[in-house]
Amino acid sequence: MIVPSRFRGPASSGNGGWTAGALAAHVRHESLEDRTDPWPAISVSLRRPPPLDTPMPVTHEDGEAVASYDDVVVARARVVDGEGPGDVEAVPADEARAAMASYPGLSSHPFPTCFACGTGRAVGDGLRIFPGRVADQDEAVRIAAAWTPDESVSEDWHVYVDDVRHASLPVTWAALDCVGGWAGDLTERLMVLAAMTARVDALPVIGEEHVVVGLARGREGRKTFTASTLYDSDGRIVACAEHVWVAVDPATFA
Repeated sequence: MIVPSRFRGPASSGNGGWTAGALAAHVRHESLEDRTDPWPAISVSLRRPPPLDTPMPVTHEDGEAVASYDDVVVARARVVDGEGPGDVEAVPADEARAAMASYPGLSSHPFPTCFACGTGRAVGDGLRIFPGRVADQDEAVRIAAAWTPDESVSEDWHVYVDDVRHASLPVTWAALDCVGGWAGDLTERLMVLAAMTARVDALPVIGEEHVVVGLARGREGRKTFTASTLYDSDGRIVACAEHVWVAVDPATFA
């Protein structure tokens, strides 16, 4: 498994969501028999910053897919029991578009190179998912953004029987990633993704506007817990995720 430099989060390491989704594609499960089937819920733990443009051998141990570098585990992925993450309440597309103007990353961004939410990435290069606050849900912060995947994030085998092109599985995970971090307030303390569990019901259609919604779920010490859901233009759930973030020393990513 390789994380190309395009899919970086911090300047020198992989975007957590993209890396997790790439490893999720290596997990063995029944849905692999038919590419049009939904993926099961898969949980990925990230043990160290994923290196860029570097081959990472993937082994299979007790039902887990394990990616390593220099004989040190980078990430582990496994199928989880049950249905997996619950969904975050939908936000209308017009409200999500309007919320993007208040995206905190427009004024201060810890990782402007991030593939998913970086303000330093051009259209057609990064996803440019810029979530802003829309409402409180049971006193928890909820944020949203509109996102239209383009041809640069599609892959050939993600053409379904109806000839519609779809974004890749790693890109789908990336789209669910940073919206959680911003819901957990990256402006207040620097955090990186430590674990992510996602259920992908379908893959985003290229050229179709989607809405990504994130929700803060609380903190415990250095950990922050969030959730996200990706909706298509008809308001159907495409995928949903839950995250665990861990606060880090800013000097680590200087």
